[in-house]
Amino acid sequence: MYDTSNLDKFARLGQLAPDAFKAFVAFDQAVVASGIIPVKYKELIAVGVALTTQCPYCIKIHTAKARQAGATDQELAETTLLAAALRAGAAMTHGTHTLA
Repeated sequence: MYDTSNLDKFARLGQLAPDAFKAFVAFDQAVVASGIIPVKYKELIAVGVALTTQCPYCIKIHTAKARQAGATDQELAETTLLAAALRAGAAMTHGTHTLA
C-alpha cells in the first residue's frame, strides 16, 4: 500500500492543482524554516507527529531531514518513545468514555 515511488506523483498533483499545490509547498517550507524553534527540533517534532499519525512517507522524509539537521539516534529514540507514550495516553483517556 505504501510504495515510496508514489511520491514521484507529487509533480502530477502540482500540474492538476497548481495554485493550491504552490500554496501548500510554500506553507510547508515556511513552517519548517529556522525560527524561534531550530530546524532540528522542528524535524524531531515532525517525526513524532508522523509516528503518531503512522504515515510511513512522513516518517521516512522527516527522519532523513532530522538527521540532516543533526539529530542523533538517541534523539530519534526519545522522540519515538514520546510519540508512543502520547498514543498510549490518548487510548487511556479515551478509554474513560467506555466506562459507565
